[in-house]
Amino acid sequence: MAYSGFQEFLQVLERAGDLRRIAMPIDPVLEIAEIADRAVKSGGPALLFEQPKGSRFPVAINTFASQARMSRALGVEDLEEIAAEIARLVSLPGGLPSGLFAKAAMLPGLAEIGRNTAPKSYRGNAPCQEVVKTGEDIRLSELPILKCWPLDGGRFITLPLVFTKDPASGKRNVGMYRMQVYDDRTCGMHWQRHKVGSRHYAEYESQGRDIPVAVALGGDPCYTYAATAPLPEEIDEMAFAGFLRKKPVELVACKTVDLEVPADAEFVIEGVVPAGVRRSEGPFGDHTGFYTLEDDYPVMNITAITHRRNAVYPATIVGRPPMEDGWLGKATERLFLPLVRLFVPEILDYNLPVEGVFHNLCIVKIRKRYPGHAQKVMNALWGLGQMMFTKIIVVVDEWVNVQDLSEVLWVTANNIDPERDTQFVRGPIDVLDHASRAMGYGSKMGIDATRKLPEEGFSRPWPPVIEMSPEVKRRVDSLWESLGL
Repeated sequence: MAYSGFQEFLQVLERAGDLRRIAMPIDPVLEIAEIADRAVKSGGPALLFEQPKGSRFPVAINTFASQARMSRALGVEDLEEIAAEIARLVSLPGGLPSGLFAKAAMLPGLAEIGRNTAPKSYRGNAPCQEVVKTGEDIRLSELPILKCWPLDGGRFITLPLVFTKDPASGKRNVGMYRMQVYDDRTCGMHWQRHKVGSRHYAEYESQGRDIPVAVALGGDPCYTYAATAPLPEEIDEMAFAGFLRKKPVELVACKTVDLEVPADAEFVIEGVVPAGVRRSEGPFGDHTGFYTLEDDYPVMNITAITHRRNAVYPATIVGRPPMEDGWLGKATERLFLPLVRLFVPEILDYNLPVEGVFHNLCIVKIRKRYPGHAQKVMNALWGLGQMMFTKIIVVVDEWVNVQDLSEVLWVTANNIDPERDTQFVRGPIDVLDHASRAMGYGSKMGIDATRKLPEEGFSRPWPPVIEMSPEVKRRVDSLWESLGL
């Protein structure tokens, strides 16, 4: 289904008994974060803080923080419904092509995912522009922006959809990059070096030009997910959102910059990021569970803030997992399996555990067919888009349930000779990795936990897994209730 906006999504959650209103005044500085953290770790509902101290705008948080909420956000009962649809779109008669160039040739066809639901222009007065503030009327302090953790460098906008355009092609990008508030009209832009937004900025900066930026908050929750998704660059995030919601996203022109944003957003922050300007940003309690330390990042000068008359401020917090972002990551894991299999078809399933904070651990199961097959899969994954950041890859056999970490640990600990079955490579690492030898560069580890073949230097018999015979299981099943156990 397509939501008319973020507040309709909140109403759906409330009707399902999955949203709790909090009427008492709560401070956006640390208190909301502490309550939200306790709620998500106890499996609690989404939260709507109706009277955040210092602001007239309510705060909604934890709106994606469960499998049911994540599915509702994308308009389905089960995320596997969308994964199956993507699998159908990327499949070919007779199966996937075997050659690398044949697979690459399919990528333009992926644009079909959003072609029939490409964004269109909104007609009339957009809800996100019911109130327009420019000049001296701009005050970020009117928004209930959170300070999440005690050592944070200040308040951070944590759920922004950041819109930029390529200066040459005009192609849109929508990403999610945290924004530290410096004052009422200035904030940081945490553009990490590997992100498309950072590349757009670098291209503008190389020409001595300031880059126009628009930041949307809220709207159909599909927009928020699309901004986090590791899409091929051929796919426009707003077209992908249209594919998810089965209806085109309606975009409206900004008031002060040459960009378009979703007309149904709650807030829009417009501005420019000047070339050659950097400012210290952070620390920030990040999704790794550790603080990202201070570093220099670009700065956004705000030229307008527009919003709905009775807007709700969407927010999230990240920190020691499990947190709300873990469910966004799990959605990506499920939805993008068909695209991963397009290039590595022997992968049967994979798991990106929340404890591995997306980019630290990937558990993969394959149907092993030849010596070195596990190593081939590891290297293929490290060469695949944002999978290059994966610090540890564990490969297991097809019978292992990769979603069961207990089973994975049991199999891994039993099936490896550490010296023989571990390999190390060097390459790009997520810039948030505080343990790497340099920012954005370090080593990665692959563990082959599959059954070993004679050609891999294993000459001993491989023992079978202990299992009871089916006949005995059936007999005990028939006796079970009478045993009183």
